Amino acid sequence: MNEFDVNDLKKLYIPAPSSHKGDNGKILIIGGSVLFHAASLWALQVASRIVDMVFYSSVPENNALVEKEKAEFRNGIIVPRNKIQDYIEDADCVLIGPGLPRESGVEQGDDDTKELTESLFKKYPNKKWVVDGGSLQVIDPEILPKTAIITPHQQEFKTLFKLDPTAQNTQKMAQKFNITILLKGEKDYVSDRTEMIQVSGGNAGMTKGGTGDVLAGLVAALYSKNEAFLSATAGSFINKKAGESLAAKTGIYFNASDLANEIPLVMRGLLS
Repeated sequence: MNEFDVNDLKKLYIPAPSSHKGDNGKILIIGGSVLFHAASLWALQVASRIVDMVFYSSVPENNALVEKEKAEFRNGIIVPRNKIQDYIEDADCVLIGPGLPRESGVEQGDDDTKELTESLFKKYPNKKWVVDGGSLQVIDPEILPKTAIITPHQQEFKTLFKLDPTAQNTQKMAQKFNITILLKGEKDYVSDRTEMIQVSGGNAGMTKGGTGDVLAGLVAALYSKNEAFLSATAGSFINKKAGESLAAKTGIYFNASDLANEIPLVMRGLLS
């Protein structure tokens, strides 16, 4: 199996000096819940450093947290859940799932994740989607749009496909459902209907909660201006390199926020 070729990073979209606000990617993040408030915020944290505009939609408690952190989120718009569809059309890519509840918690102000996710897939099958977290744990794989990049960890892969999370099964499911899969692990496996890449690297510091949400935000930001397979493979590679960069400074004692902050620095070195 081929490893990711660092030269492929040269294929990534780079903002032109003459570009204007909005030219360099707009994404919508749909995630978060009363219980899992931080996940979507980590995705937001990294994406807002890469694209021009992030539309962010969560439960009221999370929207309020983001409103307080407006200095960190200069080019974003907070979207109430009942206004999501007004912004999907304008977004280049939609990330759905980080922090969405596995079980319905409507009585707590949370959405029904399965109903929300599948209804949006049916209505917007041609939109670029990155699917993570809670959405992966409750949907039927048949509903996944062919434009989707999914980013499961090993248990989410097993839950979604009822198969062991192996490289071979990653490729089989990518081909069966005509999607792009980034299976997260000590080695990430990325496959679409034609290609299969292994991404090595990282360290034990990246097992901490939230690092997968950071990766999902990174992949969505890249997907806004690049094709799916390159976005998934490059995102995996950059994410692991950021973990290695942190480990060189602090050992494995870093968290998801540290990783989100390190990614732009690593990207500067890799893409310059």
